[in-house]
Amino acid sequence: MKKGVPLLAVGHASSLFLAISFTLCIVFDLLFPDYAMYQSWQALVPGFVWISWKSFLIGLIETWAYGWCFALIWVPIYNFVALNGEKRSDHKGSGWDNINKYMQ
Repeated sequence: MKKGVPLLAVGHASSLFLAISFTLCIVFDLLFPDYAMYQSWQALVPGFVWISWKSFLIGLIETWAYGWCFALIWVPIYNFVALNGEKRSDHKGSGWDNINKYMQ
């Protein structure tokens, strides 16, 4: 049985997480300007300048893209490793079964 992590779900979930985090950080910077960390966003998000609506939208779009970049790399790797591990365990038994054989 083929089991794997769905790319669409991970892509949207990680992108939404990063977009929400970005938005919360911007709100934090506006509420507490003495503790602002917008310099970090300027380094991480090309085109981001403190603060305008255009800059905020650029940040949202780029953080969404970073989430998809993560998903496009992580999901295939995870599915490959998980499915290969499942194939190996189907043919040879689980790792604990093999260890138990040698322990007796």
